[in-house]
Amino acid sequence: MAFCGVFVASIVYYGYKQLIGMSDLQVFFACGVTTLVGSAYAIYLLPDALLRFLLLGFTHTVYRIKIVGRANVPERGGALLVSNHLSFVDALLLQASMDRPIRFIMYRGLYDLWYLKPFVRMFNVIPISSQSRPKELIKSLKAATESIRDGHVVCIFAEGQITRTGQLLPFRRGFERIMKDVDAPIVPVNLDGLWGSIFSFERERFIWKMPRSIPYPVTVSYGKPMPATADPREVRRAVQELNTDAWTLRKKHMKPIPASFVRSARWHPRQAFMADAKSDGISFGSAFVKSLFLARRLRTVWGDQERVGILVPPSIGGALVNFAAWFLGKTPVNLNYTLSVEGIESCIRQCGIKNVLVSKQLMEQLKLELKTPVVYLEELVEKPRLSEKLGSLALAILCPYSMIRTALGGSRKLELDDVATIIFSSGSTGDPKGVELTHYNIISNVDQLTQTFSLSSEDSFLGVLPFFHSFGFTGTMVLPALSGVRVVYYPNPLDARTIGELVAKHRVSFLLATPTFLQIYMRGCTPEQFGSVQFAMVGAEKLSDRVANAFEDRFGLRPLEAFGCTECAPGVTVNTRDHRGAGVYQVGAKRGSIGHPLPGISVRVVDIDTGEVLPSGQSGLLLVKGPNVMKGYLGRPEKTAEVLKDGWYSTGDVASIDEDGFLRITDRLSRFSKIGGEMVPHIKIEELLQEAAGRDETVFAVTGIPDEKKGERLFVLHTLTEEQLEACLEKLASAEIPNLWKPKKDQFEHLGKLPYLGTGKLDLRKVRELASEFSK
Repeated sequence: MAFCGVFVASIVYYGYKQLIGMSDLQVFFACGVTTLVGSAYAIYLLPDALLRFLLLGFTHTVYRIKIVGRANVPERGGALLVSNHLSFVDALLLQASMDRPIRFIMYRGLYDLWYLKPFVRMFNVIPISSQSRPKELIKSLKAATESIRDGHVVCIFAEGQITRTGQLLPFRRGFERIMKDVDAPIVPVNLDGLWGSIFSFERERFIWKMPRSIPYPVTVSYGKPMPATADPREVRRAVQELNTDAWTLRKKHMKPIPASFVRSARWHPRQAFMADAKSDGISFGSAFVKSLFLARRLRTVWGDQERVGILVPPSIGGALVNFAAWFLGKTPVNLNYTLSVEGIESCIRQCGIKNVLVSKQLMEQLKLELKTPVVYLEELVEKPRLSEKLGSLALAILCPYSMIRTALGGSRKLELDDVATIIFSSGSTGDPKGVELTHYNIISNVDQLTQTFSLSSEDSFLGVLPFFHSFGFTGTMVLPALSGVRVVYYPNPLDARTIGELVAKHRVSFLLATPTFLQIYMRGCTPEQFGSVQFAMVGAEKLSDRVANAFEDRFGLRPLEAFGCTECAPGVTVNTRDHRGAGVYQVGAKRGSIGHPLPGISVRVVDIDTGEVLPSGQSGLLLVKGPNVMKGYLGRPEKTAEVLKDGWYSTGDVASIDEDGFLRITDRLSRFSKIGGEMVPHIKIEELLQEAAGRDETVFAVTGIPDEKKGERLFVLHTLTEEQLEACLEKLASAEIPNLWKPKKDQFEHLGKLPYLGTGKLDLRKVRELASEFSK
């Protein structure tokens, strides 16, 4: 087909140039006019078969279509395809992936556009509109029903419109009416890879953006046929799980973190990248050179170690050390400096680390004395020689990634399935476990977050979460490096004064924090300092309406709750902004929810005892499946087997999904007390106590302690005065909740300050220990 096009173009050019004698500019203009007129003539006059052939050529030239599960569509007889909707060319791609003609159900507003009439005629489209009169709407639905009964394949985009948020929208119930009393299957369909193409709404515009690649890789997945009586929520879940399966096909286009960083640094070498309290910032190119310099000096320090220990706070130096480790083919392990010395040494032993690269200032500040030999970062970077600088610069400018690795004497070639880091869980509910996250896990999560928020070089992140925290590692170190966005680091998330100054100075647009940190910023930062912040994403603990409302009143920006866990690298669900436009409104966030699953992630809420999938609205155990789910726990295959089954990770959280696909966390299995045979939720009781106390900041921590008669009993630590507690208990006594949920007065103990981990989470292990001591 391409040869024919070149042949025809040559004839046209020869005719205009040689026979008529036009200049090159006149020939170019005449060819353009001829092409437009000829195309319009072809569209209106060519037979459908030829027009289909031309469209097939277009879709297979611009797009590289991978088709999965096409055998799930019956070869004969009627069927209803139910698909997600990402772009203007979805219908063309679906038809290009099928041998059978498809009748599409189209919004009447588009159906009536004159320039779409040829395509409407070709596909025999069925127009429909929710604004139509009931008779017209029923007529359209009946037309679809009759078409399926007559043995045709009909397709409906159940979201009703192209997504503007990049996430799967709620499915409308229209196809239930179409399939009523119809003996034909429903086939779920997922289109993957189209978000970000020029015909999608990424970056809040259609068409006017550069394509990322040509041909553009797209996957069309057909799921197993479902009965005609399938509920829209069941079909939506099937489409979502097809997307998770399709994401694995993106793997062949991915590269390990250091290779991806090299590509990112060379793409925009002069763009601002990292800053911290000690430095106004360095560019991507400078960060690349400096990380190579560090790698050359660390080569002899780390020797043949496969895993290397790093104990450095969030800073430019801390980030560069991690990239240096990857260039050397090592697995960086950022140690949790909020643990006890015994806890840190345990992590070191589990990883087989021989020495630890540390920040001298941090060690002195925390008064840490490790048994394992340490190497001070400040001394390592002293007195750089000119030859070292020039050598690192030459590697950065002249050498491909493979040659860089060889020149540095990398111990091994990194693959996507290799472990990129080991992050030890906080130990809030027990002994810390080493979570092994691969390059594929982390890069997938970066892509998922980038797709959801459409990040650009204008964005800037605040990096106050430590690198031993999964979101600090992925969200404020790897994501900026691979997505081309800026980040400003500061090691103390509680220093509101300095943080306010940094946010204003570096025009931070993304704030990643916990509800506890937000409360500190409300007291110590001014609204003007937070004027550049566009998103305040909150996780790690429950975001109460009181805190969210107070933050919104203070800064004019409502924080968006998200959910993640170390085992998922860490992002699982997020709330985003609603999209509002002329005739369009798509909900991106719901108060009290943790949002929608990220692209490529599937979730299920199952019965805790039977494992059966529960319907919308019912609470059960939350399972997660996706490319970001961990490889496993370090050296603990039995623990890995407990939480990972058939690719589904058991989060240990109790959650529910509403009709629009938003999730709500109601509790954690580990945060229940079994009292007299009944399960009593700690988090719910904390929320009731907070509401009764009328406080924004967290002042209660509920736990369970052994009881001889009932198995367990509730115990509450608090920071209220005696008078405040009395008033709170009076309100709790009149609350319409089971008596088992009401702790007795003698089960409350006052503390000057509740125990927290360095990540901002409540230290539940310490809470239990204190409660046990006070109850004796």
